[in-house]
Amino acid sequence: MSDTAGNGAVLVVGGGISGLTAALEAAEVGKDVFLIDKNPYFGGRVAQLNQYFPKLCPPTCGLEINFKRIKDNRRIRTYSMTTVKSVSGGPGNFQVELETAPRYINSNCTACGACSEACSSEIDDPFNFGMRKIKAAYLPHEMAFPRRYVLDKQACSDESLSAVKGACKYDAVDLDMQPEVFTLNVSAIVWSTGWNPYDPEKLENLKFSSSSAIITNMMMERLAADNGPTAGKILRPGDDKEPESFAFVQCAGSRDENHMEHCSYICCMATFKQISYIRAQYPEAKIYVFYIDLRTPGKYESFRAKFMDDENIIFIKGKVADIVAENDGGVTVVAEDTLTAKKVNQKVDLCVLATGMQPAIGEQGKAYGLTLDGNGFVVSEPEKGMISAGCAKAAVDVYSSGQSSTAAALKAIQIGR
Repeated sequence: MSDTAGNGAVLVVGGGISGLTAALEAAEVGKDVFLIDKNPYFGGRVAQLNQYFPKLCPPTCGLEINFKRIKDNRRIRTYSMTTVKSVSGGPGNFQVELETAPRYINSNCTACGACSEACSSEIDDPFNFGMRKIKAAYLPHEMAFPRRYVLDKQACSDESLSAVKGACKYDAVDLDMQPEVFTLNVSAIVWSTGWNPYDPEKLENLKFSSSSAIITNMMMERLAADNGPTAGKILRPGDDKEPESFAFVQCAGSRDENHMEHCSYICCMATFKQISYIRAQYPEAKIYVFYIDLRTPGKYESFRAKFMDDENIIFIKGKVADIVAENDGGVTVVAEDTLTAKKVNQKVDLCVLATGMQPAIGEQGKAYGLTLDGNGFVVSEPEKGMISAGCAKAAVDVYSSGQSSTAAALKAIQIGR
């Protein structure tokens, strides 16, 4: 199958907040836009947040508006569960081969949930970083767009598949669905492929898998979210204990020549934001922040300042050397305080690793003809018809991502005119 759109069509790869912004900006000035995402839903990392800067809004604030704008704009065509296979051609005349993975639920789906109720097979919830089990026939999350269920066919028994198909009265379950390969002809490509949390398993000294009391900062976002695995209550995974003490380990993977050399920019601000989550639920909890430097530029300094005066928050300047699992379910964080030259052994109920932002596109970007900088971010090259946006371009917050994506759309619409 091939699809051609006139008027200097734009392909936007990645449907997070930056991709949504770029697609809308280009379409609303009259360009035809194809928007793809590898996930079964659009919204990217922002959809997984509890709140985001600068106003500490829930993600529903911005995403719902953007989803409505996309649904109302006939110039935008969306493709979920879709990835780029190859790119050929050049500015003004790209041929992009794409592949859509089988969802096993077709467009007849009304999101009634009957398939999930009938399904007897379970999987680790990918949206909540495996912190709970869900049915293998599932809606990715409560505000998923498109609002359509997904079936993890490989995780289901034959009996479960038969029950799922039999439960759907709309004939929406298609167990014979196959991958679909098709080609788009476009003038420019905006790469808004976003970021992944750095794999904590690679941080051997932090021993992520040794205890359920060690989580990542994105897992903390899901714990604090009303639609998360604990309905917004911050509890320790594994035993659901209400923590009385917390540790934050900054720069987990960032600013480290053995992992990621760049500063991930938002980690410090995310930690202060998550401290506000803790304070809302546990006003007297002890909080220990292990840091190299605290970077909260510009307008975020005042947000940081109010927590610096909290007598129950202790800041320890020093890199964590070890985290030791304890028999009572907690952990002991081991570090050297560089300001006092003393070794610190701090026991806490829950430890949060401020994992850094790793460009999601990885080395695959080079196969598409992209130029990557030394940290793996996509270099924007409008002269080649390749424009990067948001966290594909650099580690940035949501506000800066929107600015970057608007600029990317402006460059894209000028190609092939």
